[in-house]
Amino acid sequence: MFVVGGESLIDLVPVSAAPGAERVAHAGGSPFNCAIALAKLGNDTGFLCPISQDEHGDLLLAPLAEAKVSVLLTERVAAPTTKAIVSFNDKMQASYVFERGADRAFTRDGLLRALPQSIALYQVGGFCPILEEDALVWLDIVRAAIGRGATISFDINVRDKLVDDEDGYRRRLSQFLDLAHLIKLSEEDHAWLAPELSIEHYAAKLLDRPNCELVVVTLGEHGSRAFSRRAEARAAIYAPPVFGDTVGAGDSLMAGILTWLSETGALKPGALGQLDAEALATTLRFGAVVAGLNCGKKGCQPPSRAEVDTILAA
Repeated sequence: MFVVGGESLIDLVPVSAAPGAERVAHAGGSPFNCAIALAKLGNDTGFLCPISQDEHGDLLLAPLAEAKVSVLLTERVAAPTTKAIVSFNDKMQASYVFERGADRAFTRDGLLRALPQSIALYQVGGFCPILEEDALVWLDIVRAAIGRGATISFDINVRDKLVDDEDGYRRRLSQFLDLAHLIKLSEEDHAWLAPELSIEHYAAKLLDRPNCELVVVTLGEHGSRAFSRRAEARAAIYAPPVFGDTVGAGDSLMAGILTWLSETGALKPGALGQLDAEALATTLRFGAVVAGLNCGKKGCQPPSRAEVDTILAA
């Protein structure tokens, strides 16, 4: 099983970029989106996050069930569903303001009990390092997943508006990065984390960490780049015929990359670091198609594997 651990939430999305536009509620959260995308691409996927008893919790459970994602924490919690208030710039790129809730209503023992005994991949959610008390628990979960055979991936997903203690956040983030075999970040993450370094230099620093063997950097409309210990590559975006928005694009791309790596036998320590330029470019291309198809719709609606294969065959 692939397990994604971290936040789920409700995106309150404006119907247009106009000031004061009406907002509609969509199920979301980067780990939530990635879990659904992984399942729709054909992977046996579990999602590790508390779900609220409120009506927004019902809204979250519906797409998980539709995609056949296993909800690993079956007992729902009283805390209200976490919310993200979404805004778009003139390129329809999303930014977020958060109100935390049910995604933090967990215990160490509860998460450990829910963790499967055999795990092929464990993906760390971007909210996990934000607060000290949460990070201590999630670090234990990641270590337990490693003990159960998991390759560790981490989509950094900096949410600076939630970070009150930057030094503490950077220290906690570093602990998670030291455990990860595959690290993904966006150009916005890079600009916040290490603006003084080039992308190439920062990727090299990540690859110098104890376990990291592959780094993926997304560049918005300029595509993506990948760096292994042997090579690097880049790929353009896949532009859908009709554009919706970019909500969940990075999560869909990550799911595509993890799927392709798994299917080619590379999603394991030792193999990730040996990927050459051709393998990296092919991996990025698969991820780009998954992300592009998602961008053809409003909100995060990852494609099925059949939809991806149709585009690749063409």
